[in-house]
Amino acid sequence: MPIPVIDLFAGPGGLAEGFSSLVDRDGERIFDVKLSIEKDATAHETLKLRSFVRQFDFRNLPLEYYQFIRGEITIAQLYETYPKQHRSADNEAWLATLGETPPDEVDARIRRALNGRRNWALIGGPPCQAYSNVGRSRVGGIFETDHRVFLYKEYLRIIANHHPAVFVMENVEGLLSAKVNGEKVFDWILRDLSDPSTVFGTTNAPKYRIVSLVKETIDKDSDYLIKAENYGVPQRRHRVILLGIREDINRIPSILTVQDKVSLKSVIGRLPKIRSGISRSYSHSENVVDADGVTKKRRRYKKEENTFENWLQKTEVFRREIIKRLKIEGLEPNVRYPKSTGIDFLETNAILLLNNHPLADWYLDNNIQGVIHHISRSHLLQDLKRYLFAALYTQVNDTFPRLHDYKAFDKQLLPDHENVDSGKFTDRFRVQLPDRPATTITSHISKDGHYFIHYDQVQCRSLTVREAARIQTFPDNYFFCGSRTEQFHQVGNAVPPYLAYQIAEVVKGVFGL
Repeated sequence: MPIPVIDLFAGPGGLAEGFSSLVDRDGERIFDVKLSIEKDATAHETLKLRSFVRQFDFRNLPLEYYQFIRGEITIAQLYETYPKQHRSADNEAWLATLGETPPDEVDARIRRALNGRRNWALIGGPPCQAYSNVGRSRVGGIFETDHRVFLYKEYLRIIANHHPAVFVMENVEGLLSAKVNGEKVFDWILRDLSDPSTVFGTTNAPKYRIVSLVKETIDKDSDYLIKAENYGVPQRRHRVILLGIREDINRIPSILTVQDKVSLKSVIGRLPKIRSGISRSYSHSENVVDADGVTKKRRRYKKEENTFENWLQKTEVFRREIIKRLKIEGLEPNVRYPKSTGIDFLETNAILLLNNHPLADWYLDNNIQGVIHHISRSHLLQDLKRYLFAALYTQVNDTFPRLHDYKAFDKQLLPDHENVDSGKFTDRFRVQLPDRPATTITSHISKDGHYFIHYDQVQCRSLTVREAARIQTFPDNYFFCGSRTEQFHQVGNAVPPYLAYQIAEVVKGVFGL
């Protein structure tokens, strides 16, 4: 029988996707996700849809699913066509807030999902914003009053009450250095996870060995850190991932196998070329006095026509100036610029990934007959010039420009922000370099695309949801519900499924399979 899995703080389901993609020689899933808990309503809809997908045989999805992701039928029509699978997905994906939903209700759902099975796996990552280095720098540190610091105790409570054979807990690199009142948070977590009864003494909880997935012998805290780019993920994503093994299980787990690095261009370079949108242009700023007598700067903009002709005319002026001043030679003549900004489903017969690519089988699904979620953002006209400068500068220098490089080229390229000369966030506009793994895809990508500029100056834009999803190693048939902003947020918050798949291989061995 498949090993039951409970997924906490599930997001759009990155960990669950990896675990449920591991199959035996007969194509049967080794892990069976019984319950996924997520508090965000839109991410929960994505989670439920992917649970619906798992009700069918592995990689044998019904025609109607492809009709849905191509926009030919609604999600309601899809669910109505398969009511049994829809009910199963509805039972598995639970919209609930751990730490707020009554613990008795959570425990009851877990017991019902496990149905008496003693050996099962718990996976998930408590919210990490409080631990992240960027988050801490914004608010000046970590505070006891921030409830997110202690959400791992809800994860711990479930371990203490339900005694999984194995657990996998993921969090940000900043967890290793996070402190509250001078005490390292990571020390608390290791101590508590090793012996949950010290926190929840009434549960008769077993002890756990906490091991590294990348080091056989642990000498320092950073030995728990996984650098995803070393394991076939096209992204420099560094995360703390703890593997806990119940004390009665004596098997020694393996560690992840280092793989060749995968470049960004190799995974997004064959997606259809699309141009950026153009929304408005900056006109000027002026000081105004508000009702309280406070003087504030107000920026004025004018609307731009989002047509290919207007986009090409404006960007070509920028392009010629930048190429001339950077003394760039050898660019392809008579370039054909893409006219489309993309659509929800972009039909294409193009080869979207080389067949010999190490992740070809992981990403590709020919039944889609195209690409989903491949729509560009509309940008401020002045940002398009910054994007062009960044992409062309990178072609010359093999690194992206910092803000002082923008200033040296043209002061007008600097953004109109109060902290532009503060020395902070000097990489505010960052091109993703084509010949190496991308930088970390985070939820910030939902706010703007400045950290995720496409390397191809011809397209002159930030990354699309599908490109971000490929960097995160979501399969091409993975559909994200909600608005584009919500889709970006889900992708940025997820665990890369291909990394989770490799972790599942290690966990399988702990179960003796």
